[in-house]
Formats: sequence, structure tokens, C-alpha cells
Amino acid sequence: MSHHDDYVQAPGKLITPVTVVLALLVAFAFAVAGYRFVTSIGAVSNLNDGYPWGVWLAYDVSIGTAFACGGYALAIICYILNGWKYHPMIRSAVVASMFGYALAGTSVIIDIGRYWNVYNFFVPSQWQPNSIMFEVALCVMAYTCILIIEFLPAVLEKLATFKDGFFKSMALFVAPKLDKVLIFIIALGMTLPTMHQSSLGSLFIITGYKLHPLWQTNFLPLLFVSNALLMGLSIVQFEVGLSSAGFKRPYEYEALEIARFIPFVGAFWLAIRVISLVVGGKIGYLFTSGFHSAMFWIETALIVIPIVMFATKLTPRKAFFMAMMLCFGGGLYRMNVYLVGFNPGDEWNPYFPSVVEFMLTYGFIALEVLAYIILSRLLKLLPKAHAAGAH
Repeated sequence: MSHHDDYVQAPGKLITPVTVVLALLVAFAFAVAGYRFVTSIGAVSNLNDGYPWGVWLAYDVSIGTAFACGGYALAIICYILNGWKYHPMIRSAVVASMFGYALAGTSVIIDIGRYWNVYNFFVPSQWQPNSIMFEVALCVMAYTCILIIEFLPAVLEKLATFKDGFFKSMALFVAPKLDKVLIFIIALGMTLPTMHQSSLGSLFIITGYKLHPLWQTNFLPLLFVSNALLMGLSIVQFEVGLSSAGFKRPYEYEALEIARFIPFVGAFWLAIRVISLVVGGKIGYLFTSGFHSAMFWIETALIVIPIVMFATKLTPRKAFFMAMMLCFGGGLYRMNVYLVGFNPGDEWNPYFPSVVEFMLTYGFIALEVLAYIILSRLLKLLPKAHAAGAH
């Protein structure tokens, strides 16, 4: 699928002040997760029967998987739109996506009350194919496996540099065979996110009146898919800018060319958003819902402003900050659907995450960043300057 000469390892040491801080956050998160498993979900969270899905699912699953759609977005550009010149950028995006989806699945296990029953997911007799949640779980697990397979060429390239031995022989044997079937794996990998991202929206259609009218619509599946693609394109810009500064390497100017897709995807999402409000007769809620109206306008501003700015002349700095704003806006939209706009009834106290819930979420984010840094410095994941078109 690609030549190993297109990629390089990130320069720098593995142990730095940044990686040490990240490792401490990860260690704390592991300690919290361990405490949760030996006690109960109630011991570490503010969840209740009215709000059974807290910040772990809202961020790690809903928002986190959208952030992890950079590989999905680049795959569409490279393999469907025939943008092969951007192919050297896809490996680092796939790695980020792999961690995002793997940790989403992990957070679900932590969030499940009776986590010891999770094995039932792998028992066909326990499956419920009519369940949206089952479809989401199946697709997330399958897509995580797909991303791992897409990541394997980088590992095999490293093993092939070993001295003669089992690992080198295995790498040289497996690599050409994997290369022949990888395009079919990638095709499946572009299908699965479309399925489960739409289902993440469908989950809240069935909440009915419990979800505020500003976000409740039958268009939720389409809104979530287009939102995931928009955030995937944005996170590519963010990661390119961050890796360029963090690893002190040339900026990948092809990212600015990829950014031209953002206004089109953003305009599509906004059009569906407006149509859903008009068709549902919900325009009045934009100004009469108090806190919810304010959250709607903040979310909209954080999305509209960068979309407009991406349609103008871009610089690396401008693309980075606009992408960061768009990620905040797209993430806030999903947070509004999953938590802010959700009200199970007046008999339940409003849910607000505990300090421990926040720390576990921060720990998961730290784990993603730390793992990305480590793998980038051990394996050839980043585009070589000439392959990325650095200017």
C-alpha cells in the first residue's frame, strides 16, 4: 500500500518532562480504574439510574471516537477521492485512531456496572442484533481490530530491521501477504465508522422527550456521521500542527490542501442542522430555552467561525487554531446531546461528573498522547519531509 521510505521516526528522547507528567496522569487513572473494579461504579462516579451514562461514555465513546476519525477521513480522501498524494499522512492518523477506539472500548468496560458479565458480548447466544448498542459495540470492536491490522506494516518494518532471527523472518514472510489484502481491510475500515457513528446518534432518538428539542431530531444519525467526518478532518490539522511543533520537524503542507474539504463538510452539517430545526418547528427554542439556548449558540459559534475561516487563505498557525476551535465545537455538540440536553426527569438530581471521573478521563487522554509519542519515536509513523510535501 505504501513504501517504507515515505515514513520516518520522530526525533527526541522517550523520557522527557512531558512524557513523565503524562505517565503520572496515566498511573493515577489506572489506580482509579483498579479501585473502581474492586469497589463499585458508585464509589468513583456521580452516576445514578437517571443518568447511567456519564462523562466517560460522553467523552471517551461519543467524542473520543469522533476525534479518532482522522484515519477515517484520510482514508476517504486517499482511497475514494483518489488523493494518493496524501497517503504518507495516513499512518500517523491510523495510530491516533487506533488508540482512540481502543480506549473507547476500555472506558465502556469500566462504565459497565456488572463488568464481569462483559464476556457475554463474545457469546453468540447472548447477542441481540436488534439493539443499537450491540451494533455500536460490535462495530467499535471490529474497527479497533481493523486499525490494528492497518498499523501492522509499521511494526513489521521495524521487525525486518532486526538481525537474522525469528522476528525478522516472520516480518519478511507476513509483510508482502498483508500488503496484498490490506486494501480489502481498508474498505471494511471505511464502512464500520459510518455504521457506528450513525448509531451513536440513533441511540438518542429513542430517548424521545428526554432529549431537549434543540438536539432531538430524526436527523441525528446523519448529523453524527457528518460531524465525525468534520472532526476527523479537523483533528488531522490539529495533529499535524502539534507534531510539527512538538517533534520540531517540518510542517506537512499537504494538510492545508486537505483543509479545503472542511468548509464543504461543515456546510453540509450546518445545512442538516438548520433543516432539522425548521422541519421540527423548533426555531423558537433558539431564544427561549435559557441555558440550553446559550449552549446551542456557543456550540454553533465554535463550529461556524472556523468553517468560514477554513474557506479563506490558510497558514499553519491559522489552520491549527481553527481546527482546535472546530474540535471544541464538534465535541460540544456531542456533549450537548449526551449530557447537557438530556433530562431523565425532575425526580433525578442533575448529574455532574465527580473529580475522579474527570481525572480518569484526563488519564485516558494522557495515555493516548503518551502512547502516540512513544510509538512515533520507536517506529516510522510520520511522513518524511519530501513525502509530505514540506515547503
